[in-house]
Amino acid sequence: MDKITCLHSRHIALGAVMSPFAGYDMPIRYPAGIIAEHKAVREKAGVFDVSHMGEIFVSGPDALAFVNHIFTNDASTLEAGGILYGMMLYPDGGTVDDLLVYRCFEPERYLLVVNAANIDKDFDWMQQNCASFDVRLDNQSEAWGQIAVQGPEAEAAVCTLLGFEKAAALHFYTFYVQDGCIVSRTGYTGEDGFEVYAPTEEICRMWDLLVEKGIQPCGLGCRDTLRFEAGLPLYGDELSADISPVMAGLSMFCKLDKAEFIGKEALLAQKQNGVARKLVGLELKDKAIPRAGYAVLDASGTQVGVVTTGYRSISLDRSLAFALVDSAFASLGTELSIQVRNKVFPAEVIKKRFYQTNYKK
Repeated sequence: MDKITCLHSRHIALGAVMSPFAGYDMPIRYPAGIIAEHKAVREKAGVFDVSHMGEIFVSGPDALAFVNHIFTNDASTLEAGGILYGMMLYPDGGTVDDLLVYRCFEPERYLLVVNAANIDKDFDWMQQNCASFDVRLDNQSEAWGQIAVQGPEAEAAVCTLLGFEKAAALHFYTFYVQDGCIVSRTGYTGEDGFEVYAPTEEICRMWDLLVEKGIQPCGLGCRDTLRFEAGLPLYGDELSADISPVMAGLSMFCKLDKAEFIGKEALLAQKQNGVARKLVGLELKDKAIPRAGYAVLDASGTQVGVVTTGYRSISLDRSLAFALVDSAFASLGTELSIQVRNKVFPAEVIKKRFYQTNYKK
């Protein structure tokens, strides 16, 4: 039985197409359709239900030391109200999850926002690795709802419609707290935007207000097309227990000059010795659509990789893909091909960020 978010009945009432995702029954698209939702976020604003994401609080005298032990980025650089992106790793360098770390305004307290499918696994991993630290772990995922308001008009919607006037002063990857709600300038679309965490009844009220005022409700379908264009990875596709941050091209979020973190030695070895596979961007020189799981071939027709995500880009009208390929074929400009059903189409390795992002720095 799939779980439901606090907004589930709203999705049904709005006519959303629902589907299981990460253990939840989630909206994939609304009657407007994925293309209209995608364009609303790129051109105006859209609102997403992301209440399925997990919220785990870490507090206590050793909170910073513990977070830095399990997190690839360096939480010691955070001031209160700051946010970092990074990963939790297995000792072999494989990825437990990618996540956001918020430094709370209360002393010695952090919020870790994790992927919905990994909440239980992540919490177990934290518990397994906290024995030598004086910390308290509190999984509050069921108590919090979350919406993401994204797009060029997101600031006006969050400040004016929702009454979070101070949100306008936030820079990218910072947050503040108002009336028990966490308001952060973050998102997963490549556009300016905000994520609001609040008790479930408040999330329902805010959702209703935004939709009533004409903000386009958006499903997970366009959330995927948007994050893909912006070059953002999805756990399970571009990161996994078998795909390290080095392989995924995310070494910038792994501070190898930190004293220690789980997986550091493995990443150092990968950086020194190289990795067998790397994640690349590909452009298909045709209108065919490269889907996840399609084979990537070299000039002789030998499979040298696999597509992890692929679309006909809505914003750019180009056939694009992320693919995990043998490292010998990962250089920009490398000519490859993708097998789309029974046909083979030429492709070229390009940068993974296909779309020019519009974050407010």
